[in-house]
Amino acid sequence: MAEKKSEKNVIYDESKIKTLSSLDHIRLRTGMYIGRLGDGSNQNDGIYILLKEIIDNAIDEFIMGNGRRIDIEVKENRVKVRDYGRGIPLGKLVDCVSVINTGAKYNDDVFQFSVGLNGVGTKAVNALSSYFRVVSAREGKCAEAVFEKGKLISNKTANAKPGAKDGTYVEFVPDEEVFGPYNFNQEFVEKRIWNYAYLNAGLTLVYNGQKYKSEKGLEDLLNNEIEGESIYPASYYKGRQLEFSVTHTNSYGENYFSFVNGQFTSDGGTHLAAFKEGFLKGVQEFYRKPYKSEDVREGMTAAVAVKIKDPVFESQTKNKLGNTEIRSWIVAETKSAVDDFLHRNSEVAKALEAKIQANEKLRTELNTVKKEAKEAARKISLKIPKLKDCKYHVEDGEKGADSMIFLTEGDSATGSMTHCRDAMTQALFSLRGKVENMYGRKRTDIYKNAELYNVMMALGIEQDVANLRYSKIIIATDADNDGFHIRNLLMTFFLGFFEELVTSGKVFILETPLFRVRNKKDTRYCYSEAERDKAIKELGTTAEITRFKGLGEISPQEFKPFIGKDMRLVPVEVQQLKSVPKLLEFYMGKNTPQRREFIVNNLLEEIDA
Repeated sequence: MAEKKSEKNVIYDESKIKTLSSLDHIRLRTGMYIGRLGDGSNQNDGIYILLKEIIDNAIDEFIMGNGRRIDIEVKENRVKVRDYGRGIPLGKLVDCVSVINTGAKYNDDVFQFSVGLNGVGTKAVNALSSYFRVVSAREGKCAEAVFEKGKLISNKTANAKPGAKDGTYVEFVPDEEVFGPYNFNQEFVEKRIWNYAYLNAGLTLVYNGQKYKSEKGLEDLLNNEIEGESIYPASYYKGRQLEFSVTHTNSYGENYFSFVNGQFTSDGGTHLAAFKEGFLKGVQEFYRKPYKSEDVREGMTAAVAVKIKDPVFESQTKNKLGNTEIRSWIVAETKSAVDDFLHRNSEVAKALEAKIQANEKLRTELNTVKKEAKEAARKISLKIPKLKDCKYHVEDGEKGADSMIFLTEGDSATGSMTHCRDAMTQALFSLRGKVENMYGRKRTDIYKNAELYNVMMALGIEQDVANLRYSKIIIATDADNDGFHIRNLLMTFFLGFFEELVTSGKVFILETPLFRVRNKKDTRYCYSEAERDKAIKELGTTAEITRFKGLGEISPQEFKPFIGKDMRLVPVEVQQLKSVPKLLEFYMGKNTPQRREFIVNNLLEEIDA
């Protein structure tokens, strides 16, 4: 028998070197261009990035004063976007949508504050679409180009229809060969459309026939997010490059909606840090008191948008700004605006100072509790009980970029995961069972609950959620009533005291299989009854069916793929901040009769006996 070639015997010479075309590179290394693929169940999935790239171009036209309306349609996974701007120059239409690093956004005279500065966005959409059509209308003439998977199929120019307005029309269908089966979630798309409206006051967006328009911009965003929860009317400021709206609520923590050139920056960046610094200095100057930042910002909710010429983002998905040169002018402008606003609004100034002083009192109370727990805290800082830590964390840079912590239910589940986790980036925290219901409790109560205190310390968020040690917090509980209850209790803890962890997309639910169906040749893991029934049909009715009642029943060898590269995570998302208090009150408050009635009417009939 011939000896099998080992990897080290494979010949490495000139023949192994490949040069990919831009088109092939986009399709082969999709993550470099749009961040992730996904099936549309997560608002950051690639299909939404494709939609964003096309709308961004239309928004850029509006920002430059061209066109006050954008028509958008998403039906049966086919996207259509029509703007009424200047239209792509006809002779360069094909190049602008298919040749990397081609576009007018390198020219400051044409686009001063653009999101898509790298000349990749539309080309990526084209390359990743099974069908892509673009039409540009300019001064009575028009040009059309049709592509399939990035390859030009047809190209023509002609006279435009009588009365046709200048602008660009793009139609595309994301390629299932790249993305797999997918569906657009209309709620996700609608939220993006609203953000565009808030950031571009006066612009009308028509999405699937419905109009979206904001007259007050970011002030509208804030009022809609926290309706009825603010302790004073939201302040609003708009300069040439900086716009913000801010208020305070009685919630714990801070919440920010930050944008750069119309792009939502979920991880903030230098613009948000500069705004926070400027707000603090403005408050200190107005009251002439050295208030501490944590007292000024506790309970603050703000929306901040900046326009800058050369934004530097961490990646193509543009979720964090890195420009350092913008700090000084944002700090100075914010400080001046805050001081001016407080001078003109004496009632707001009184309400804000009362809030700051209440925060000071709370912090003093917290410090007293912390002092009482000082000895315990010193021991915990050396070794947190029930935490099996990983080697790399967020502060380790690129090595800790994929770090995560699993909050598991009991030692049994932790045992299975301990033997198959990646100890470099995957940490485990074993809960004893159901944690305490923290609804309606004070922050000081965290220090009186050993388990939740340990969770807080393990995450590193005692002082600030920005100090979170892991990129992801993953709740890993059994798929039964107790497991769901523990999820609710943990979510009550996070939403009650560390809301920003949820709103910034750091919290996830781990999905693990409910069933294993196998015969002598094949094994299928099924995450739903529908998947189970399909597996039985394909493997035969004689196949062995196992129902996993808990994570601890899955052997370490079997468990490994479920927390590996194909791990299924469901992001915990909040559509609007104003819905959080009502949700917590209903599910975790003292309205037991109403909750029981809801369960009887909505859940009992769905039990699979």
